[in-house]
Amino acid sequence: MPKKFHLGWFTDFSADHWNQPFAAGGGNPFNGRFYVEMAQALERACFDYIMLVDTLMVSESYGGTTEAYLKNAIMVPKHDVAPLATLIGANTSKLGVVATMSTMGYPPFLLARLAATIDNISEGRFGWNIVTSGEDTAAQNFGLDKLPPRELRYDMADEYLDLVGQLWASWDPDAVVMDRASDTYADFTKVRPIHFEGKYFKCRGPLNTVPCPQGRPAYIQAGGSPRGRGFAAQHADSVIATANGVEGMKAYRDDVRAKAVAAGRNPDDIKILFLAAPILGETEQDARDKHRRTVNDPHFIRHALTLLSSFTDIDFSQYALDQPLPGKLVTNGEQGSLDKFQQWGSGKTLRQLAIDGGSESSIELVGTPDAVAEKMGEAMEAVGGDGFLITSPYGKNSRRYTAEITDGLVPALQRRGLTRTEYTKTHLRDTLKEF
Repeated sequence: MPKKFHLGWFTDFSADHWNQPFAAGGGNPFNGRFYVEMAQALERACFDYIMLVDTLMVSESYGGTTEAYLKNAIMVPKHDVAPLATLIGANTSKLGVVATMSTMGYPPFLLARLAATIDNISEGRFGWNIVTSGEDTAAQNFGLDKLPPRELRYDMADEYLDLVGQLWASWDPDAVVMDRASDTYADFTKVRPIHFEGKYFKCRGPLNTVPCPQGRPAYIQAGGSPRGRGFAAQHADSVIATANGVEGMKAYRDDVRAKAVAAGRNPDDIKILFLAAPILGETEQDARDKHRRTVNDPHFIRHALTLLSSFTDIDFSQYALDQPLPGKLVTNGEQGSLDKFQQWGSGKTLRQLAIDGGSESSIELVGTPDAVAEKMGEAMEAVGGDGFLITSPYGKNSRRYTAEITDGLVPALQRRGLTRTEYTKTHLRDTLKEF
């Protein structure tokens, strides 16, 4: 029997391609119903989790102005994903629900309390996508002039996780007794302050919520830079990864697993899911035609570069489209996304890089559901695991694309024994460790 792999779904709470056919929520997704229906479809297909990404600013990285972002609804509007995660959790019963929350944007006590609340509402299916934020404009919304350097952000995040972990442990698992005979709801001897005093944070505790059903939420993290990979290897239950091709995927996974061993962890406890954006058709030619139409759309390259500018805080409008980048670029933003995009040493023009990298897919998956399923299985066998994080091509969320994956691709994967056909675990962390 082939080895099973995991599936997640990568999306955000935004206007998306509001003016396109089959737009998310008919162009008005902000009541959340479209995302609830999406999550219910993913649950029928036995996905591990839906991952809701987020940012905290209106970018002006592309061209030094907000015009491209607001005019084209790129990265904005972007509504808060925590209430959406709660809504999804209350309307599903098996699917994991992951919300992005920044260590810059939330005081540790507030985040710990919010996460414990959502984990209880979802009965142990909540995950926290840990980010430090990567944009100076986001930092300026929280009283800072600019972001701290990346290395310092990770040092602060290490301490942040220590603190919230202690808050979640400030109630013993059996602290709630609900003993009618003694009229006692909680045993006060099993709830205690933590008196945390670190270099960056200070908190008395205890948390004023009941314990998380999972003990703590599942930790999800995207580590691209060497420091980010080390952070993921030390803390994460699941890692959001992007790489160039099967060889890049294997090298990434091997590196994170080696770092996990060095940190004293069992590497099998970390599930690395690679971003993938399958383009499906009834025939191979149909899928190829669909892919060609997309990358030849006059808006595609601008959309890809505008989006990448926001992630990396680099203005790509300053570079000529039909020439290679002038040198290897570095950023205090998302270095991993930048490294994947720029393909340093390839000699490709910026236009070619945008066509290659616009979908954020780690490998090209274009074809019929059966052909794509076969290629995904072969890739996972070569990489060693652990699965894929599906994202719609070029950000075009729609009921149509969701159905293509859940009703077309997933059954092809299930027929090959590559993905689960039923849930056997209750909590998200246990679902991730199932195989």
